[in-house]
Amino acid sequence: MIKTLYPEFRRWSEKGSVWLVSDTHFDDSDREYMGYEITSEEHAEIIRRTCHRNDTLIHLGDVGNPEYFKNVKAHKVLILGNHDHKPSYYEGYFDEIYDGPLFVAKKILLSHEPLPGDCYLNICGHNHSGKLIDGYCVNLAANVADYDPISLKVIIETGLLNGIPNIHRLAIEKRKEIANEKDNT
Repeated sequence: MIKTLYPEFRRWSEKGSVWLVSDTHFDDSDREYMGYEITSEEHAEIIRRTCHRNDTLIHLGDVGNPEYFKNVKAHKVLILGNHDHKPSYYEGYFDEIYDGPLFVAKKILLSHEPLPGDCYLNICGHNHSGKLIDGYCVNLAANVADYDPISLKVIIETGLLNGIPNIHRLAIEKRKEIANEKDNT
């Protein structure tokens, strides 16, 4: 179990692994222009081989054709991306659907697009020409992550969370800074 997660999300890791993917763009006409080097079928097979019955697969948006997820045995979570349809379009393919960013732990934000900030680790996609890790942002756009689902536990174990300041500590430090400025005037 991933104890870092908020209690309501720990169920994702109770019996298996938590995997993340983004920007599969299955069968999208502009897939080839985004730098994809494998077919939708090949990519779907990688996901099926990785994600098992007791696992959770979190898709960070831009699904493409959701039919490719019918044979994925994991519990499936979707955070909608900018190419995705209304949530109802994905019912029957995904078990949970979120229409916006989701804090799943004190310092872990899941989103489709990269979001600015220095008090959380933003795990996202959307940027097809970006780096896998850039500061406090982990970009899981499929072509950037070599088409493999990435383990949330492995991301946490890399130590990326260690350097992220506590948001409450940042607020206190800012308040001290303002007080010092007043005292010096």
